[in-house]
Amino acid sequence: MEAGKGTAALEKAFDLLEAIGLAPEGLDTQQLAARVNLPRSTLYRLLGLLVERGMVRRDAHQKRYRLGFRYLEMVRGAWLEPDLVAAASFELRALRDLTGETTYLAIRDGDQVLSLERCDGAHSHRSAAAMGQNKPMYCTGQGKAILSAMPDSERRDLLKHMQLVPLTPLTITDRDRLQIELEVTRTRGYAIDDEEIALGIRCVAAPVVDSAGQVRGALSIAGPAYRLTRKRLDLLGPEVAASAQRVGSQLAVRHISDHPDALQPLSERWAFLGGQPRWSEREACLYWTDRLGPAVYRHGAHGTEKVFHCERPILGMELTADGLFVALDEEYLFVTEGRIRSRGQWGFGTPTCLCSDREGRLWAAIRMGSGHWKVGEVHRDGTLASHWQFNEAISALCWDSQHSQLFALGADSGTLFRLEHSGQVRRFATLPKGSGLLSGLAVDHDGSVWTALSGGWSIVKFDRGGNLERMVGVPVASPTDLCFGGADGATLYITSARQAVSREALKTAPWSGTVMSTPVDSRGAPAAVTRGPA
Repeated sequence: MEAGKGTAALEKAFDLLEAIGLAPEGLDTQQLAARVNLPRSTLYRLLGLLVERGMVRRDAHQKRYRLGFRYLEMVRGAWLEPDLVAAASFELRALRDLTGETTYLAIRDGDQVLSLERCDGAHSHRSAAAMGQNKPMYCTGQGKAILSAMPDSERRDLLKHMQLVPLTPLTITDRDRLQIELEVTRTRGYAIDDEEIALGIRCVAAPVVDSAGQVRGALSIAGPAYRLTRKRLDLLGPEVAASAQRVGSQLAVRHISDHPDALQPLSERWAFLGGQPRWSEREACLYWTDRLGPAVYRHGAHGTEKVFHCERPILGMELTADGLFVALDEEYLFVTEGRIRSRGQWGFGTPTCLCSDREGRLWAAIRMGSGHWKVGEVHRDGTLASHWQFNEAISALCWDSQHSQLFALGADSGTLFRLEHSGQVRRFATLPKGSGLLSGLAVDHDGSVWTALSGGWSIVKFDRGGNLERMVGVPVASPTDLCFGGADGATLYITSARQAVSREALKTAPWSGTVMSTPVDSRGAPAAVTRGPA
């Protein structure tokens, strides 16, 4: 079969996309017909298909066609790193305003560089390299900046197979000389393209490197050689390097996981309202509850099993030396091997939440008759030694045993509190209500505090200073609580709810109600998060 046979319609569609993409103001049907030379019936048929697929959009007011958002979404998915683009945007504009010249953001594409973003300069005669166009690494400022920041072995392997074609009389084609140029670039922090890819154009560029040392791209300034003299390039080089360093400092470190689908349910068993995940180091297993079920479950080497059930909703559950401590509305139970060993009545009212510390002491929050809430230690006789008082409901407690401090959660106001030994209550962090209902607390080995956003499809991490460090999407609508466990505390467990999830939402969140787990890295970051089966 002849090459290209049967692809005529495809070629026509590509011609249309190219014509529309190269016209910033868009094109009407008459202009399109003239540019692509298509019969009107074919033109309308192809336009209709492209509009339907989102590759082209029609401006109803001006009656012009432009590239569609689906097209842009595909390009972004293929090439762009959202955090890189967002972090670089301000610096690109600042460099443009500083110099009046065009600025670029580029990334590596094999042995070439690809321009992702551009801020056009103020001059009529300026650099205007096409977006999305590949250029060689060895003769561009961006490419040499990226090469200079790569590990030595990786750079040597790349250069070994790279063809150094002279594009201008000034192009460096000697590999040894290029290696020396890259070493100089690494030392001074910026690269220079001295009319090496196009005569009359100079460029200065610097690599964007994240905090893990991974080179993510390069920023550059380019313009006519008569304006960008060598002396001026050396003056601008440190400015570009500083901008690239600021961009790199904003980037989340990319952690490569051997388990791309790391977030997985422990089993198919689900709860109406899952909660209180607690890791037992002695048994090397996880306990959690279905508060509305109501039951206590255990997951270990042999799978998931129900170890206790009762008739009334479970308010809390903790692991103690005397067995499972199960809090109900009117009483508390000590459960061993699925049987109630002892029980008692609350001597201070019904608790709203519980937690235990490293010494095995129990702590609870209760609502007082005055409309206040108190937090304190629960004694063996069911009484409470009050330590802290609040003006709002406390829905979760968690001890940071390593630093001997207690955290409390006020879900109504979206506030995390740090409770001090002096009896003072410090506001630790706050999230707006639109983020979701704060639910559950966990503290990792670094003292960072985690909470779930029920209704917000997310979990969040605050550093020890109370700054929002990370927000991670999860494939369930209502995560309810979380804890760290497993070997060396390197696994994050997340419980979730199912009873309030609509049937429609369950189609995209079938894991609702399950307990999910994911490995965490040394920085306390989930290794990977996926949406789960559709």
